[in-house]
Amino acid sequence: MTAEDQPTHRPAARIVCLDAAERVLLLHWKDPGDDSWLWEPPGGGIDPGETPFDTARRELAEETGLDPAAVLDRHVDVDRDMYWENRHKVGPEQFFLARFAADWPPLGQTALLPDEVDNLHGHAWVDAAGLDALEGRLEPPQLRAVIAALTAPDGPGPWSRFSAEI
Repeated sequence: MTAEDQPTHRPAARIVCLDAAERVLLLHWKDPGDDSWLWEPPGGGIDPGETPFDTARRELAEETGLDPAAVLDRHVDVDRDMYWENRHKVGPEQFFLARFAADWPPLGQTALLPDEVDNLHGHAWVDAAGLDALEGRLEPPQLRAVIAALTAPDGPGPWSRFSAEI
């Protein structure tokens, strides 16, 4: 097994953004490793000294230009198991909730990194039925369960951990 075949973990946080009609914001990425297409909520790596909550707010602003104050300090842990750039990525990520009062809030000024500019090919506000119609893979595959846990009336509990088996 080569070093590239070894699974790696990069601590990260993601944001489930919901508009007034409960549509979820998904970013559409092209994987430069194999040219496959991927839809996933905004988010990214945790910088040294940064909390996952701080990361979620920073990443939301950087990747979408949406108001980072919309990110709520509640999350669920999601075990990720995916490939990106021909590298196997595994490990938990914290998914936070952000709610917006408008339908289809427009994205604002972003601060994308050069590789993100090259690989990000748009976004969509997707309703529950639309998740099944997306072309390309949805990450995480258990996104519906993650959204349900984050939006439960009493919020996510300590049991709110999702693995790839869901």
